[in-house]
Amino acid sequence: MTSVATLTAETAARQPLPRRFVMCRPDYFEVTYSINPWMNPDEPVDRSLAIDQWETLRATYEEHGHKVDVVPGVPGLPDMVFAANGGLVVGDRAMSARFTHTERAAEGPAYHQWFAQHGLAGLVDAKELNEGEGDFLLVGDRMLAGMGFRSSLAAHEEVAQHFSRPVISLELVDPRFYHLDTVLLPLDAATIAYFPPAFSAASQAVLTELFPNAIVATDADAEVLGLNGVSDGFNVFLSDKATSLHAELRARGYNPVGIDMSELLKAGGSVKCCTLEIH
Repeated sequence: MTSVATLTAETAARQPLPRRFVMCRPDYFEVTYSINPWMNPDEPVDRSLAIDQWETLRATYEEHGHKVDVVPGVPGLPDMVFAANGGLVVGDRAMSARFTHTERAAEGPAYHQWFAQHGLAGLVDAKELNEGEGDFLLVGDRMLAGMGFRSSLAAHEEVAQHFSRPVISLELVDPRFYHLDTVLLPLDAATIAYFPPAFSAASQAVLTELFPNAIVATDADAEVLGLNGVSDGFNVFLSDKATSLHAELRARGYNPVGIDMSELLKAGGSVKCCTLEIH
């Protein structure tokens, strides 16, 4: 266990690092089908409000010194706003996604085309079921990888080989949290916040061993997708409703930046879902 003195020193040294993000404006956002427990086609969606919330998130990133590239949306692909699922970009390698549900299948080629047009090197399309940064999160040199609902275990090996880095497989067990990025938030190269009950007992043990000083989220924070956030090493962009997590972040020397993503939450997405990072 890291000492209090060490944690205090780490807290004092936290600095934001400029990031490059990819986002897709929700011009075609709607909920017309249900492929996760959050989606109810009978509940009205205010697209104008969704666009306003998305624009606020993009502006907030830019105000904090981050670059945002925007992928054009495609009519008939209402979930394309959730750019994190579009693929993985790490160093000199990129991989576009292969979606589990037919409703989202065309998003993979759409993101692949954008990656290719923008010169991302080492680009391949996933052969195994792989929903991008929804289930693959880079923490330091390791890739944490979710399985159980969307991305397959075979995709973990495919990602390990293509990106030449270790992949740690983690089993998700709660259908509300169908992607890893809904219950695990990388804060810096050595620290995460997460919600243990969303993982199998074996995966909880792995996370406890790897990240003994992790921030543990409450049920209330998990239920508003508070862990579906983005950190630049100091500023943590996340739902404004995750109030307990905000307090924990402040106590550990991070700066929580609350964003209202309530309209996009109707499709099961929040800050991270809307944000693909080019590492």
